Amino acid sequence: MPPSQGSAHPLRLLGVYAALLAVIYALVFFTGDKDPTPKLGIDLQGGTRVTLTARTPDGGKPNQDSLRKAQQIIENRVNGLGVGGSEVIIDGDNIVITVPGDDGQQARTLATTAKLYIRPVLEAVPVGGQGTPQQPTQAPAPTEPAPSPAPPETAPESTPPGAEAPAPQERVFPAQAPTEPPTPGSSQEQAKQEIDAAKQIRQSQDPTIQKAAMAAMDCSKTDPLAGNDDPALPLVTCSTDGTEVFLLDKSRIDGQEIKNASAGLNQQQARHEVNLEFKSGGSDAWAALTGEYLYKRVAFVLDSEVVSAPTVQAGPQQGGQTTISGNFTADSAKELANTLKYGSLPLSFQTSEAETVSATLGLSSMKAGLLAGAVGLAVVLLYCLAYYRMLGFLTGLSLVASGFAVYGIMVLLGRWIGFTLDLAGIAGLIIGIGMTADSFVVFFERIKDEMREGRSFRSATPRGWQRARRTILSGNAVSFIAAAVLYALAVGEVRGFAFTLGLTTILDVVVVFLVTAPLVLLASRTAYWAKPSVNGLGAIQQVARERKAADAALVEGVKTR
Repeated sequence: MPPSQGSAHPLRLLGVYAALLAVIYALVFFTGDKDPTPKLGIDLQGGTRVTLTARTPDGGKPNQDSLRKAQQIIENRVNGLGVGGSEVIIDGDNIVITVPGDDGQQARTLATTAKLYIRPVLEAVPVGGQGTPQQPTQAPAPTEPAPSPAPPETAPESTPPGAEAPAPQERVFPAQAPTEPPTPGSSQEQAKQEIDAAKQIRQSQDPTIQKAAMAAMDCSKTDPLAGNDDPALPLVTCSTDGTEVFLLDKSRIDGQEIKNASAGLNQQQARHEVNLEFKSGGSDAWAALTGEYLYKRVAFVLDSEVVSAPTVQAGPQQGGQTTISGNFTADSAKELANTLKYGSLPLSFQTSEAETVSATLGLSSMKAGLLAGAVGLAVVLLYCLAYYRMLGFLTGLSLVASGFAVYGIMVLLGRWIGFTLDLAGIAGLIIGIGMTADSFVVFFERIKDEMREGRSFRSATPRGWQRARRTILSGNAVSFIAAAVLYALAVGEVRGFAFTLGLTTILDVVVVFLVTAPLVLLASRTAYWAKPSVNGLGAIQQVARERKAADAALVEGVKTR
C-alpha cells in the first residue's frame, strides 16, 4: 500500500536532519578556535571596559549632541562587527564601552575617530634608515639612469653641525616629550596645547620646518594630533606600522565621500584589502587625483596616520571605486571597513586603560536559570508521557534533537558574528524549545480528531499531519514576526531574548517537519505502536466505536419505521 500524501519517505527526512546535525558539529569541532562552548555575555562572564575622554580642538567641553552622535556611530560599528552583548553609554562628558571577554583592543578599535583623508605623498623617509629621502612623486622612467641618492642626513637642514640628535626633537616636538600618553583625567586645556603644538610643527608650510619635523618624528609615541589634523594644510606623519615617515600634501578627498566600504581577499596577491566605493562627488575627485598623480603615491590617512600609500598604476580611474591595501588580517580589514562604512566620529577620543568588569549575575545565576529550564521541560515531558504514553517519548526525542541543534548553532554564531549568550537569551531559548512542544500537541490532537471519526492509528496519522502542519506553520509565523519586531525595536538584553526566540522558532519548524512527523509516521506503521496501551489512544478508539454503534443503531431505527 503506498503511503498517503505527506507521509512519504520518513527515513529520508530523518536522514536530512541527521546530516544537518553532522554538518553543524563538524563546523564546531573542525573550524575556528574549536572551543565547543558558546560565548557568554557580560552578565555571565564579565567583560572589559574602556572609557573614552573627548578631546576637542579648541579645548572646550564637548556638547551632548556630539556625544550622542558618537554613541550612535559606535553602536552601529558594534552591530556591524557582530559584537553581541556590548554596551555603549554616555557618562557625563565621557563614553564608556564594555565588551564581553577580556579583549580590550576590540573596545579601543570601536573608539577610533576614523577621519579619513586621501592626500598626495610629497616625500617619504624610511624609519630606522639613514634619513635618505625617497622620491615617490617622481614618475618611473626605466630608460633613464636612477637618480643618485642624496647624502645621508641624520639631522634636519636647520640643525647646526655637531648638534645632538635629541636636541631638535626636544625643540620641534615639546608636546611629544612625555613617554606616556596623558591620563584620562587630563584637562581639555592640556589637550588643546598638545594639539596646537603638534599642528605648528607637523602642519607647517615652511619646507625647513617640514624637513625638521620628518627627521625628528618618533613613530613609537602616542600621536596627540590623531583625528585632529587640518585637511587644508600639509601633514608630517607616520605609517600605521611605523616603518615610514611621510610628508603629505593637503587633503584631496574627504572620508565623508565614501558611500560604502567592505573587506575582501585579493586572490591574486593573497592579501586582505578594504574596498571603497565613493559617492558621485568623491568619484569625480578620485578620477582627477589618479589622473594627476599617475605613477606617484597617494596616501590614505586615517586619524592622522597613513594606512596605505600605493602608487597609482593607471589613471584617471573612473567608476568611483578603489582599494586600500596594507598589512591587514581578515579581522583588521573587516574592522577598518566597518569603521569607514559608518562614518567618522564627531569628536576625537583618548582611551583609558582597559579594566576588567566582573559578571553582574555570574555563572551561578546561569546554572540556576538552566536548572529551572530543565525542571520545567522535565515536567512537560512527564505530562506528555502520562497523557500521550509513548507518543510523549517521541516528544522527548524531538526536544533532544532540537537542543543539540540549538547548542551547536550558538557555538557557531559566537565564532562567526560574535554572538554572546546572556541570561535573557537563555530565557528565549527555553521559551522557544517549550513552543516546540506546543507543535507536538497540535499534531497529536489532530490524530485524535481523525481517530474519533473511526479511522485507525495508521490511517489517522498522515491525515492528522496534513491538518496539523498548516496550524503549526501559522502559529510559528506569528511567533517569529513578534520576535523580529521585538528585535528591531528593542535594545540591549531584550534583543538577545528576541534573537534566540526567533532562532528557536525557526528550529521548531525544522524539527517538527524533519524529526517529529517522520517518527510518528514510522510508529504508526508498526503493530506495537498501534496498541492502545502503548500509544495511549485507547479511550479515543472506544469513543469512535461507541459513536459508530450509535450511528448504526440510529440507522437501524430509521429502517424499522
